[in-house]
Formats: sequence, C-alpha cells, structure tokens
Amino acid sequence: MSMVSAAALRGRVLSALVLGGIAAAGMVLDSSSAEARGRKHHKRSHAAVGYTPPFSAMVLDANTGRVLYADHENDLRHPASVTKVMTLYMLFEQLEKGRFSLDDEIQISSHAASMAPSKLGLSPGSTITVEDAIKAVVTKSANDIAAAIAEAVGGTEERFAEMMTAKARSLGMSRTYYANASGLPNPKQVTTARDLITLGRSIQERFPRYYAYFSTHQFTFRGATMGNHNHLLGRVEGMDGIKTGYTNASGFNLLTSVKRGNRRIFSVVLGGKSAAGRDRIMAGLIEDHLDSASPNKTMVADATEAKPAPIATAYAAPAPAPSIPAVVEKPRSSEDRTASIPPKAAEPARKVATAPTTAQTRAAEKQAAKLAKAEAAKAPAKTAKAEPARQTASMSGTMIQIGASDQMGKANELLAKARGKAPALAGATPFTEKVKTGSGTLYRARFAGLTETKAEAACKSLKRSGFSCFTTKN
Repeated sequence: MSMVSAAALRGRVLSALVLGGIAAAGMVLDSSSAEARGRKHHKRSHAAVGYTPPFSAMVLDANTGRVLYADHENDLRHPASVTKVMTLYMLFEQLEKGRFSLDDEIQISSHAASMAPSKLGLSPGSTITVEDAIKAVVTKSANDIAAAIAEAVGGTEERFAEMMTAKARSLGMSRTYYANASGLPNPKQVTTARDLITLGRSIQERFPRYYAYFSTHQFTFRGATMGNHNHLLGRVEGMDGIKTGYTNASGFNLLTSVKRGNRRIFSVVLGGKSAAGRDRIMAGLIEDHLDSASPNKTMVADATEAKPAPIATAYAAPAPAPSIPAVVEKPRSSEDRTASIPPKAAEPARKVATAPTTAQTRAAEKQAAKLAKAEAAKAPAKTAKAEPARQTASMSGTMIQIGASDQMGKANELLAKARGKAPALAGATPFTEKVKTGSGTLYRARFAGLTETKAEAACKSLKRSGFSCFTTKN
C-alpha cells in the first residue's frame, strides 16, 4: 500500500468513527494529489446496487473562494429539497426589509395544503408564524410550508419561482432554474453543485442572524417533535447547516457549511445512492479538505447584493452541460429520506422522461434575465413628496409601524405602498422615524394620528396584504 499523509489518514479514520463507516477501513488509498484521491475515494464509497443517480460534488474555501475539490460541479442536476435554501433566502430578505416579522402569521391556502409529503399537514385557512415556518422548512423540510411562504412573498408559487430564478441570476447562479418553492419533482427545476455552493455562501454571509436557523436540531409544533434531516449536525465538528434533499431523479443531496476556528468550507454532494452513503461522502470531503482552507479572509463580499467573492478556480469555463436523465415520479416520493430507509424501499415505480435540453436551459436563462430586468422596472420610483423624518413627539394618538429600512427613501416607499391597502388609514399621517442602532441608522415607517380601533383595523388589513404591522401608543 502506498504512503498517505497523516492528515488524510486522520480524516478517513475520523469519518469512519463519526459515521460508523466500517467499510472505509478497507479502502485503497494512493499517493496522488488530494483532489485525485478524493475523486477515486468518494466515487467508490457511494456504490449501491440498482440505483445510479448522476453524481456531483464540490468543496469551497469560504475565506478565499478557492475550489478545494470538484467533480462534475457544472453539470445540471435536480436540487430536490435543497431548493428550500433559496425559498428561505427570499423570506429572509423580506424579514430584513421589515415586510414580515418572525411572529407574523402565514396563512395556509388550499394549494399549499395540497402539497405532497414531507409536510406538516396543516388545513386550508390555518396559520403558522414566520419563525415556525422557517423551522418547519429547515427540519421537517415541509413542502406545504414552503408553498405557503411562496404565496406570502410572491402572491402565487409560480410567481415566486420566477422571483427565485431572477434572484439566482443576481447571485451569479447562472445555470439554476426554479419551477417551485419546495423541490418537488419537476424536470425544469435544475441547478449545479457550483451554483448551490454560491447560494450557501450568499445566505450565510448576508443573513448571519437568520442563517442560524439551519443549525436547528429539532422542532416541536403542536406537540409533535421533528428532527433535522441533516444527520451530520452534531456529529461532524463545526457543522452549522444547511440542507438535505431527495427525489428519485436527484438522488440524495446535501449542502453543508463547516466552521472550525477561522476556517470555513462549504461542501455539496448531489446524487448519493443512499442517505448513509451520501453522509459518508460528505464527512470524507470535510475531513480531507478543511485543513487546506485558509484561516484568513482574503476577499470581500459586495456590499450591495452581499454576494460572496467570486469563486477562484483554475478550471476552464465549462462546456454547455449535457441534458440529465429526468424521472417522472409520484409526488409522494419527494421526501428527504433518513439513513434507516433503504434506497430501494424509497423508490416508487418510475419511467424515463425527456430531459431538458441544452437549448431549453439556455432559453430558461434568457427568461430569467428578462425577469430580473422586469423586477427592476417594477421597482417603485422614489416619490418626490417623500415625508421628511420627524420626531414622534409631534404625533398624537395610536401609531402603527409597518417596517424599517436603512434608507429613508425605502421607508417612504413602504408607506406609499401601504397607504392604499387599508381604508382605516384614511386621515392618518405617514412619517419616518430616524433611530440610531448599534450597527447604524434605521428609518421606521409609521402612520400616526389614529384611534386605537382604527389602528387595529388598519393592521389587520395590512397583514392580509402581506405587510408587517404592529400598533403603539405615542
């Protein structure tokens, strides 16, 4: 047997101990480069009989943007429930803008309630708080809640999927196309390992406060406790998220983030043949490559979009990705499976369908670019009659607040949008209140001069229209 480095050997031993991967002890190791070793080891370790979803993997140093490992990282794959990372990205944006708060209620529509498992199973007309919705998506991977979030943010799930695709383009996810908010089977819903790494970095860097929800180990809702489908949480040192996924077409997927000391890496495995096999691959990738990551941050994120620094790689620009074998599935099969469920038992009857062609993918990319432009065109112009900031002391009666922004113009735009959504606001005085916070300045968007009854009625109307709202007395 050829010699291997102590670090590489330690990684394999740790991986076997952590996950019970006894078979790893008999693997043949060679003395070529770390990446070449990784490709041979990781491809061998996910072997299983009768189920061969297309495989991709990638590891990235978050501090430098350097690719530490890559295997078919630019080939099109189905994201499955890893889709929900983008769904939550869109929701976190709304929380940051003040349109929603964590204790606001999201209503479950008939469409959301009709989603296939995995789901909470809430009935149409019932509600769930935004915070519980986040936890249900992170742990249970609830498809009904993902659809409800989509409708709350985008009006319809179809419109929300268009917004997701436009957001993907703005983040640099050039090969990703979304057709729904959950990851339920759809041949048009495609991504790449590289794009998912970009998304993982973006959500962690832009929303560190909300990103922490991805480390939720379990969630209790109405007496039922649900564990996180990411079984490496608490078993691999430093792992703080982020999402699993499974459909027959995708195989077993996992996007992770691991931070030890000042080093952080993002890793993705797409197309595992079983949950346990996927987890062994992921643990091996982490142990093999974390020590190669830099402890020093050498690239700065763009403050406007909060995008991560560009991925630094020596690889040539990829050729157009080949079409991937799509699978027509019964909806109930799109469930994140646990390691205890054998892959065979998780598969319903299936048949090969026509996969999206390269031309279709390019068409989707063009459509997403148009959507991004349309989003910019729809953005309301700053009103010339924006209310100047005033002190609350000059306002009497009950006030309502509908959000806050770091820019007064945006706070005024929020007031202008809200005014026509609640008849009870007739006669109310809109104003922005400048507030100093620990991290800078915020402008609260408020309406004053209301009776308590009118304020409460206005808040109810605004919440039905998707605004965050609470009342306060001056």
